[in-house]
Amino acid sequence: MSEVLVNARWLYERLGDPSIRIIEVDYDPSTAYNVWHIPGAILIPWKALRHPTIRDFIPPEDFERLMSELGVSNDHTVVLYGDYNNWFATYAFWLFEAYGHENLKLLNGGRTKWAKEGYPTTTEVPSYPKTSYRVKRVDWGSRRAFLWEVLQLVTSGEVRRGKVALLDVRSPKEYTGEITAPPEYPTEQAQVGGHIPGAINVPWGTAVNPDTGEFKTIEELRRIYEEKGLTPDKEVITYCRIGERAAHTWFVLKHILKYPAVRVYDGSWAEWGNLVRAPVEK
Repeated sequence: MSEVLVNARWLYERLGDPSIRIIEVDYDPSTAYNVWHIPGAILIPWKALRHPTIRDFIPPEDFERLMSELGVSNDHTVVLYGDYNNWFATYAFWLFEAYGHENLKLLNGGRTKWAKEGYPTTTEVPSYPKTSYRVKRVDWGSRRAFLWEVLQLVTSGEVRRGKVALLDVRSPKEYTGEITAPPEYPTEQAQVGGHIPGAINVPWGTAVNPDTGEFKTIEELRRIYEEKGLTPDKEVITYCRIGERAAHTWFVLKHILKYPAVRVYDGSWAEWGNLVRAPVEK
């Protein structure tokens, strides 16, 4: 399916391999990593990937420090997985890739598939020797869209003309403005509901088999997006509320379906829905 997507059997056969670092990225470690995790896996709570004072990602020097303290080197193959069918694992994957980590994998199905298959788990927290990790490059241009870019695309008519596709991966009720926060986190609200004008709604979970947490087949995925007019010849910009669900769909389009031009508007509805006079549709 994808060279960066691995299954549970692949990872099980490599447990204890010193060239691999397994990283679990959770929204809530108290209900996930702390209850059980894959043997040898280290934890990154998703907020550890955020800037400590402003709304942005952890800066390169802090990312270097975090990786070094966790015992991750530039040469390690990093295998990411997590809760909520890899919501935040794909978010981390997007950031690792932006910071130039070359050997990167995602565990298909995350915690759900690992548990369903009965592979071993533990509560033991591993400790690895510190490293001297270095961010080799920072690449935002090919993977990240900013507010002013999205505004320009909307107001210039590029979205309406189909030159660029805006893909809203939130729930249908968030898209229509019936609710202003994800159903899973009802307190995380924006000031107004609705969606960016011209955006197409394909909820992130459409790409996932709910029983196993795994991605659907390439044929199923291609049909899901192409039926909505999201074809590989278009640039696609994904968004949700803060970017984590958008990163999940970015992974599907970029790494499974091989769309050449996919970016994440990580400001998403938390930014757009709180912006004075930003255009909104319901």
